[in-house]
Order: sequence, then C-alpha cells, then structure tokens
Amino acid sequence: MNAEITLVGNEFVQRFSATRRGARLARHLAVHQLDTWGVPYGSGLSDDIAVIVSELAANAVLHGLVPGRDFELRLIALADTLRIEVSDARGERGPEVRPSRPGAESGFGLHLVAALATSWGVKDRVVGKTVWAECVTERKWSGVSLT
Repeated sequence: MNAEITLVGNEFVQRFSATRRGARLARHLAVHQLDTWGVPYGSGLSDDIAVIVSELAANAVLHGLVPGRDFELRLIALADTLRIEVSDARGERGPEVRPSRPGAESGFGLHLVAALATSWGVKDRVVGKTVWAECVTERKWSGVSLT
C-alpha cells in the first residue's frame, strides 16, 4: 500500500493493496475523509458513500486483480456532487451487472451502486480501468477545507 495520501483542492487519492484488507481500509478512509469534509460518520450520505466505496473496491480486488498491482480510490468534491472513482489494473475485464437470482448470495454490488448513486460508469485508462459513481447532494463542496 502506498503510504502517501494525496489531497489536492477538493480531492482525496489513495492507493491500496488489492486485498480484502485494502478494500476495507478504502471504505474506512473514505468515511474518515468525508467526516473531515464535514459529512458526519453515520449520516445518510456517509453511509451511502461507504457502501459504494465498499462495492467498487471489492470488485477491484475480486475482478480487477492483477498480481502485484494496487487499486486506487479517488474522491472528488465537485460543487454539489461527490464523485467516487476506483481504478484497477485489469482493463480488459469491465464490470458486469448480473440479473438478480433468487437465493443468490453475491452479484448485487453494482445494483447497490446504481440504487445509491445518481450515475455510474466505466472509463478506460492507459493501464486498467476506472469505475466511477457520482452522488448529487444538497451539500455545496466549494467550501471544503482540507486543512
């Protein structure tokens, strides 16, 4: 895991080891960053972002894994929108929304992302891909203090 956390303007960027522990840490640091930005732990927005980060990070670890490569979490506060981006090194394998199956114990992650986010999608990178989700909020992020 990269020990350096990058804060530029209204942006948080961190790389994590592509492990279950890395995915849990991504969720934890995302809600911590939101709290720093004035979105309290346990609030509706904080909980929604935690679920989205959890699902996208879990997918990066389970389906986007390239041995020896990390995944990256990026939170971007834009006006009244919070953008979540999770990038992994496997570009040839995009996210797949599976039809719901009665009794299934997995395969619901992107359904949760779609339900909680205003929009989501995938963009290619030079190496790998980025799965992103945006949540429009009533909060105006322009006053975010990152000190």
